[in-house]
Amino acid sequence: MRSNFVDYVKINCRSGKGGAGSAHLLRSRANAKGGPDGGDGGRGGHIILRGNKQLWTLLHLKYTKHLIAQPGEGGGRNRLTGADGKDIIVDVPLGTICRNAETEEVDCEIVDDGQEVIIVRGGKGGLGNDHFKSSTNQTPRYAQPGEDGIEAWKIIELKILADVGLVGFPNAGKSTLLSVISAAKPEIADYPFTTLVPNLGIVKYRDDQSFIMADIPGIIEGASEGKGLGLRFLKHIERNSLLLFMVPCDTNDIKKEYKILLQELQNYNPELMDKDRLLAITKCDMMDKEMIAQMKKQLPKQIKTVFISSIAGLGIMELKDLIWQTLNGNNIR
Repeated sequence: MRSNFVDYVKINCRSGKGGAGSAHLLRSRANAKGGPDGGDGGRGGHIILRGNKQLWTLLHLKYTKHLIAQPGEGGGRNRLTGADGKDIIVDVPLGTICRNAETEEVDCEIVDDGQEVIIVRGGKGGLGNDHFKSSTNQTPRYAQPGEDGIEAWKIIELKILADVGLVGFPNAGKSTLLSVISAAKPEIADYPFTTLVPNLGIVKYRDDQSFIMADIPGIIEGASEGKGLGLRFLKHIERNSLLLFMVPCDTNDIKKEYKILLQELQNYNPELMDKDRLLAITKCDMMDKEMIAQMKKQLPKQIKTVFISSIAGLGIMELKDLIWQTLNGNNIR
């Protein structure tokens, strides 16, 4: 299953050449020397990305190395315009970005279902000789050729689009939480880096409402410099509306661990500091009220905190309420 998650592909894209305009001159039994009636050429096919909410990965593009659109057809007699070249439409998951492989410039972001963006335009069709007639040149015998198509290498990259992103060191309980409050079934075991791919789950809330939660593979100190799974998955945190930091209750210094996680995100992208944040202290089923009260004195300030146990169900509804409240401007229904 792990190999089925693909979030990066590099593809050579080539749009279609425009069809040539026609230089036809009208000739008929009734009119042996008619004027120009050449039609325009059709445009070349585009390369288009289209958002598809049913997709969660770029797996279907893993072995696609070339996308080549059809050329437009040439113009015909009687001012007949040639047919446009067939477009190539590529469905991608929501949260996909497309970049120019040479300049690294972002061409587009796909965030809506059905959204279509042309990433490589087809060449324009050439004008037929009918466009070039004038009082001084009534029978032009020339027409425009079609424009060439464009060839470019594109990087298509998925950044998970979710309401809530789970942030924490390996074994912080992120996968367990996701498996408890959604239908997602991530792999869970008591060793670091069990999660090697992001997992998404739809969390049901009150009154048939829901939000999407993403379990991002564990961060370690130095991840922003490429250590551990490093940069490979930090990018997925950029598209989450809310960051839920998760620290186990048996951590030696909760405040220090939270600070390290925060620093790694800031080193990777300072804009992440503008996102809403919550802190969940996990694996609290063995703690009594006195221990929790004592621990609260050691927690980071200026961040809302909830104590949870995914196994025992402790604090799960309180966590959902807090998430919903933060996502929807403090309006809990």
